Amino acid sequence: MENPENQQAQAGAESAPDMAELIRQRDEFRDMVKGVRAEFENYQKRQQRELAAERKFAQGPLALDLLPAIDNLDRALESARKSGDSGPLATGIQMVIQQMLDQLKRHGIVRMEARHQPYDAAKHAAVTQIPTTEHPPMTVLEVLEPGYMHHDRVLRPASVAVAVAPPVAAAQE
Repeated sequence: MENPENQQAQAGAESAPDMAELIRQRDEFRDMVKGVRAEFENYQKRQQRELAAERKFAQGPLALDLLPAIDNLDRALESARKSGDSGPLATGIQMVIQQMLDQLKRHGIVRMEARHQPYDAAKHAAVTQIPTTEHPPMTVLEVLEPGYMHHDRVLRPASVAVAVAPPVAAAQE
């Protein structure tokens, strides 16, 4: 028969390595939980950023659908001005255009100024070229269809005509 003290000593010797293993496992699981928690917090922050961006740019598709109507009103106003009409109809069209642009602006959508600006492929779509010596090459001379920004993004690029060096000037250089 064994001595009870020897049994306790043997049990203590066996439990010491077991205790060290348990502590190692505990620390491993603690680190794992910390990692999962940090990952989840990053996920939540990313979701919040994406949701905020989605809200910020939610009006874009509707505005993009309305821009052709605004373009047509601009064309009607230009036609009225060319025919010499400056009466109440032209004034009314101008007021409607301005009202629509003001509403778009409330939602972060604004017309881009392109005329006499350097051509920027991110903001402009060059539809035609105009030979000229009066302006530097690749300067926007005419805006055929205005472009729009939605906060810091291009909603629709401006269709423009850009200056190019005349063929004679290019041949002399």
